[in-house]
Amino acid sequence: MLEISTLLCGAPSPGGELRYGNRPGRAPSGAPVVVWNITRRCNLKCQHCYMSSQDIDYPGELSHAEGLAFLDDLASTGVPVVLFSGGEPLKRPDAPELIARCRQLGMRATLSTNGTLITPEMARRLKELDLSYVGISLDAADAAVHDEFRGVTGAFEATLQGIRNCQEAGLKVGLRFTVTALNVDELPRLFDIMDSAEIPRLCIYHLAYSGRGKKLAKEDLPPERIRQMMDYIAERTEDFQRRGLHREILTVDNHADGPYLYLRTLQRDPERAALMWDLLRRNTGNRSGVGIVAVDPTGDITPDQFWRNRVVGNIRQKPFSQWLRDADTPLLPQLRDRQSLLKGRCGTCRFLNVCNGNLRARAEYATGDPWESDPACYLTDEEIQPILEGVGSGD
Repeated sequence: MLEISTLLCGAPSPGGELRYGNRPGRAPSGAPVVVWNITRRCNLKCQHCYMSSQDIDYPGELSHAEGLAFLDDLASTGVPVVLFSGGEPLKRPDAPELIARCRQLGMRATLSTNGTLITPEMARRLKELDLSYVGISLDAADAAVHDEFRGVTGAFEATLQGIRNCQEAGLKVGLRFTVTALNVDELPRLFDIMDSAEIPRLCIYHLAYSGRGKKLAKEDLPPERIRQMMDYIAERTEDFQRRGLHREILTVDNHADGPYLYLRTLQRDPERAALMWDLLRRNTGNRSGVGIVAVDPTGDITPDQFWRNRVVGNIRQKPFSQWLRDADTPLLPQLRDRQSLLKGRCGTCRFLNVCNGNLRARAEYATGDPWESDPACYLTDEEIQPILEGVGSGD
């Protein structure tokens, strides 16, 4: 995750202590942020769902008691943030009780949701639980396009109402937008909605080839179109800054965004570019299995929520904290020292120290090798070629 508004404009970063602290990407305890998919069930049928969720009961999901014990273990480990996700997390009846327990234990709680189940009553309840943030997915500013992505007619209006309910309850709410060739033209109107509705945050997700998202891999943006999109994101971000509006603009799942914006800024404002470079080096790039770890509804532990075929343990066999400490499977130690394993363009890239090999789940899906180059990198061979000296050399 890259905070574009911080990189380009120096805007304050709510997650800065984790992303740019002395121990980049991890809490002072060394524990990761945890994405917990509390249920696989979902009331929508999204084309890009990494869980391939449906509106059915899935067997074997963690019980309420197991969930509470899991949260206790996370707190004892020093986990700073739990992101409650799904499926649709609000399809799980005890979701509010799990969030309440998370907050009682002193961990921040955030929610990733499609927003359709956030009634005024639910919004008020989430506010009372001291939820830090609600990220609501919106795939288009056009109802027909959004509903096509989400597989359910009426999802667009229900999502907008969920956003309004969060705002009226005083919850911090942001938009989550997964971009493909099918909806990239919706991005300007998403910014317009953010602007007119005074929504403080927009997270733009590059496509992860996982779950049903594998079928959309052919609809991923070509490199030149990604570059155009990133130029547009930068322009809108800088426009907010010029107007004195604090808006958090982030991109997710493609750490090539950092070097691209650095090179863009270097041509225009070398002094700002130097500050960006410092932030990028402290961020360190992709942190799957290090700064972020995921746990699925049945207790399986994976390096991130998209790399679902790489299970490194299960919390029913032993606590999460022990899996992290013992590293019984080689993948977690490999991810902590991945740079020597990376191949192809990733292995020789001068921006390796600020990208860290990008999204390994996408690389494995595209090539069959978890250490091969990420095909979503849109930097040219000339841009990533090592240089002898200077900022951005990757040394």
